[in-house]
Amino acid sequence: MPEKEKTAVPRLRFPEFRDAGPWQVKRLGNICEINNGSSNAQDHVDAGEYPLFDRSLTVKRSNTYLFDCEAVIIPGEGSEFPPRYYKGKFDLHQRAYALTQFNAEGKFVFFLMDRLKAQLAEQAVKSTVLSLRMPILENFRITIPSKSEQQKIADCLSSLDDLIRAEAARLEALQAHKKGLMQQLFPREGETTPRLRFPEFRDAGPWAIKKIDDYFDVRSSKRVLQKDWQEEGVPFYRTRELVSLSKNEPFSSEVYISEELFSELANKYGLPVEGDFLVSGVGTLGIAYQVKAGDRFYFKDGNVLWLRRKSNINSTFFLYSFGTPFVQKQIKGNASISTVGTYTIEKARKTNFACPPTKEDQQKIADCLASLHVLIRAQGEKIDALKQHKKGLMQQLFPQEIGI
Repeated sequence: MPEKEKTAVPRLRFPEFRDAGPWQVKRLGNICEINNGSSNAQDHVDAGEYPLFDRSLTVKRSNTYLFDCEAVIIPGEGSEFPPRYYKGKFDLHQRAYALTQFNAEGKFVFFLMDRLKAQLAEQAVKSTVLSLRMPILENFRITIPSKSEQQKIADCLSSLDDLIRAEAARLEALQAHKKGLMQQLFPREGETTPRLRFPEFRDAGPWAIKKIDDYFDVRSSKRVLQKDWQEEGVPFYRTRELVSLSKNEPFSSEVYISEELFSELANKYGLPVEGDFLVSGVGTLGIAYQVKAGDRFYFKDGNVLWLRRKSNINSTFFLYSFGTPFVQKQIKGNASISTVGTYTIEKARKTNFACPPTKEDQQKIADCLASLHVLIRAQGEKIDALKQHKKGLMQQLFPQEIGI
């Protein structure tokens, strides 16, 4: 008995296609040619003329090319199978596939396969890593609309990709500007005067080399035993949470302590307050989080150092100073030699940093860099919003059951 034809309809269609009927089921091998490459690892050339696509996300180079056409490239092994779109001459690893010679819109096929990469992974051969075989790709079922609707969808999503790339380029430019500005606003190693000073401080004299211990009481928390960890309560931060905090990345606390234990620790030993710092002392070293007003947490002893402000220094200035190569080089170089690198309380106390002679100079530098940080953060959020918009749009523009 012949297989019953299956169809699908997206939740969102452009006006001219709302009455165009359902999308049609096809096998991937019926809308394009599918070929694997012939290159091996040794065919990679650092300064090769042509891109060489393999199983990784890194594009390598080759001095020869196997294809000269529009193509959607799919890795043959991995944990998932994100496609690439390329038009022109390129080489291909023997464990990667090129979809070419489309009787559909190539860019549409690219977006379709990106939407379907999870379903494709489900059909891959399970071994040490997931592996695609040619028959899997050839027989992989998809649903597609007319060519004119394919083109409309491809144009819409391509314009979004162009916008995301443009905004990403702006973000990179802002980050590069901030990096260059910090190199000018802080003295270089072995120097006591920065290359760039605000006009009112040009005659203020050289900066002083200070130790962290001059301005901060460096300590750790009181030990919390693992038996006191809970699944709810007050967040208990370790290095991994500290790194996410410092990068302003969203995360969910995995460990908590009780309200009673938190109150006991706070009353006996105190808590970090606004303007203090937590610094990673194990694993990923030298990551600093500036404590904010309203923060409510406790943290792991040993793994995280507490820099408790004890003297008159601008906290935000110190945050940027702590991130300079001069300071970070000391942290990495002074880390205790062990199986896991450590930045100890004693080493932190002796860590040097450059400090301008007046707090007004500190404030000016802090304000300048903080305002730039706000722009960078806003730009990153703008890109994230665009990516989420694209993800939601793809969920609407493609039928729910596009791989059948």
